[in-house]
Amino acid sequence: MRTIKGPGVFLAQFAGDDAPYNTLEGMAKWAAAKGFKGVQIPTWDTRLIDMKQAAESQTYCDDLVGMLAGHGIAICDLASHIVGQLIAVHPAHDTVMDAFAPEAVHNDPAARRAWATEHLGLAARASRRLGLDRHTTFSGSLLWPYLYPFPQWPEGLIDEGFTELANRWRPILDDFDAHGIDLAYEIHPTEDLHDGHSWEYFLEKVDQHPRANIMYDPSHFVLQQLDYLAFIDHYHDRIKTFHVKDAEFRPDGKSGVYGGFQPWAKRAGRFRSPGDGQVDFGGIFTKLSTYGFDGWAVLEWECFVKNAEDGASEGAQFIADNIITVSERAFDDFAKSGADRAANRAMLGLTD
Repeated sequence: MRTIKGPGVFLAQFAGDDAPYNTLEGMAKWAAAKGFKGVQIPTWDTRLIDMKQAAESQTYCDDLVGMLAGHGIAICDLASHIVGQLIAVHPAHDTVMDAFAPEAVHNDPAARRAWATEHLGLAARASRRLGLDRHTTFSGSLLWPYLYPFPQWPEGLIDEGFTELANRWRPILDDFDAHGIDLAYEIHPTEDLHDGHSWEYFLEKVDQHPRANIMYDPSHFVLQQLDYLAFIDHYHDRIKTFHVKDAEFRPDGKSGVYGGFQPWAKRAGRFRSPGDGQVDFGGIFTKLSTYGFDGWAVLEWECFVKNAEDGASEGAQFIADNIITVSERAFDDFAKSGADRAANRAMLGLTD
């Protein structure tokens, strides 16, 4: 068993153009004041990190780590969600996905994907220089528009989609492997990797690649009505990163899993601040600790109603309160009678 690290915080939802949210040092001071011990850094936010420098300069990385340590903050991992999304984009999403990439590659899907692939290569090298061993991302999606099988899928469509997804990610996984970094895909609706079956389909296509792993966020399973505790039982050996994000699912006569194109406040499934939703975090922390999860519990704050600053403060305390310092000995050690094979055989009525 392992004691989970934390609390950490994903900076993407809090970064902004005004101080202290517009620099990594400003955010480090802010995070420490809130009670966090680690930060998950979004690789696409140039206000917080220069990925090219981080990939190429050990001095830059050492200075960055040292600055954070001066504020009592460590790096949980780097996260490239919206960059990973660009590895696989269905044409229906081309226009909106351009917003995730530099203007120079807009209206050019091939160039956009090449940029994303290069960025992920920088992330692998930067992670190594920063002393990290895991990285979080999205898989992207070629198949999401075909999620519901009506009209019926043409024969071979789903297999072709996963084959292509695997072909695009395989060289990236190999690159991360060369640098000793696990790649953790967030299992997330709108991604082709959105539940256990889709994850297994992909894992088979990449030949059970050892660097293909999971970023676990139970909120997305609540909205899908998937058993998020049993998910840990199935895939604990591949879970490398963990977002603490709460959610609720309250269907009514007008809205269910799909949400009816309603805004967040009117959906049956809604994200909440930790402790305000329906997720059994006690069960999650127990299972992850029992299975030996050795990563960080990272707050990803998304709530349709609560103020972000309150959500951060409460989230740090919530994570701290849920982390289980695992025992170094069994609770009933006091009753041990010692190891004696002869006595054991005698108790069983066995004779030599």
